[in-house]
Amino acid sequence: MPAMSALARLTRLLQGRTAQNLLALYGVQFANYLLPLILLPFLARVLGPGGWGLLAIVQSYAQYLSLLVEYGFALSATREVARHREHRDRLAEILAGVTGAKILLSVGAAGLTLLIAPWVENLSQDPLLLWSGVFWAIALGFSPNWFFQGLERLRLVAGIEVATKTIAALFILLLVQSPSDAWKVLFLQGLASSLSSILTLWLAYKKVGFRWPNVPLSKEAFQLGWSMFFFRAAVSLYTVGNVFILGLFAPPHLVAYYAGAERLTKALLGLLEPINRTFFPKLSYLVQHSPQAAAHLAGRIVIAMGLGGALGALLVVGLAPWIVHLLLGHEYQAATSIMRILALLLPMIALSNALGIQWMLALGLDRPFNGVILWAGFLNLGLALVLVPRLAHYGMAYAVVLVEAFVTGAMWFYLWRQGKTPWQIQKRIQA
Repeated sequence: MPAMSALARLTRLLQGRTAQNLLALYGVQFANYLLPLILLPFLARVLGPGGWGLLAIVQSYAQYLSLLVEYGFALSATREVARHREHRDRLAEILAGVTGAKILLSVGAAGLTLLIAPWVENLSQDPLLLWSGVFWAIALGFSPNWFFQGLERLRLVAGIEVATKTIAALFILLLVQSPSDAWKVLFLQGLASSLSSILTLWLAYKKVGFRWPNVPLSKEAFQLGWSMFFFRAAVSLYTVGNVFILGLFAPPHLVAYYAGAERLTKALLGLLEPINRTFFPKLSYLVQHSPQAAAHLAGRIVIAMGLGGALGALLVVGLAPWIVHLLLGHEYQAATSIMRILALLLPMIALSNALGIQWMLALGLDRPFNGVILWAGFLNLGLALVLVPRLAHYGMAYAVVLVEAFVTGAMWFYLWRQGKTPWQIQKRIQA
């Protein structure tokens, strides 16, 4: 009887909307993290440290552009959709406004590349690779998955994304045969993201009705997303852009050692990301309607993500030599020590995501949150300028770990001083 009761409870849990969305997002993470990880051994060997390092630099630059096009709408627009999910006309306005804003941002991303590329040697070496990266960046940033995330209806769009990216990965394995084929990697990934975005946007308009983007709606979208864009731009200075920053000072083969270690390390962290994306809209809703339930859930998320990150760090430190040899090859053994340094990121990033993205933003503490991220971005640039010219890829690794320690500590300190940790809020409500 107890076993049957437990099975019944598990069945009800898995049938809930939150559990279904969590499973759907793990499918998306498979496409976004595990598929590139599966491709990594193939590309590292076919392209070699020099070719793969150059690809990593362009990918890192493209991620900057993708963040520009995405503009933080994955957070700001998701929050708006979650708040107005019962109002069809308002949802149509949000969708049209964000779409119009992204069209303008895409034009800006292409123009920015024309200005920057001639001045950065590692970008101008291969124009075909560079513009394939720009195409991928715009397609990736244009994804309207945020709309269905806010509605907590992700199963179908997650399936579309997984299917298109899996097909792209298969074509990469078939068509990339030498270092000169590096551009095909980003072009095929851009095609997959474009198809996924088009299909998902069609589903969104089918749900709320088509409305042409216009200037007032796009302006409103920019205003709503500004604080989140500020956050994403600042956080990119010490996360997705580190490979690009290293590429400004170091040759491609040293960049390849760092990029390989970073990707292998953060692949484990990617397993925690669906928790972020699933519970953020739920916490945003609960903060407005049931603060005690929100605080209780947030506390559990902090503990779970902290423990998961710590376990991941231990695994990376112990298995680093074997992982590097298996997934990157004998030419990349220099990445082992870098990987062990970066293992310290796993528990810190897990905690900063839980405290910051999950809790501070749900409470509407955008300003202090952005302040921490802004200072972290400047700190990362400062440390990189000091450490990378002297220590190359090791300097970048040390800088990233120090900055993430600052972020996690600063967020916790602010919440504690303001009496707004989940446990402090629960205690006040119960008193």
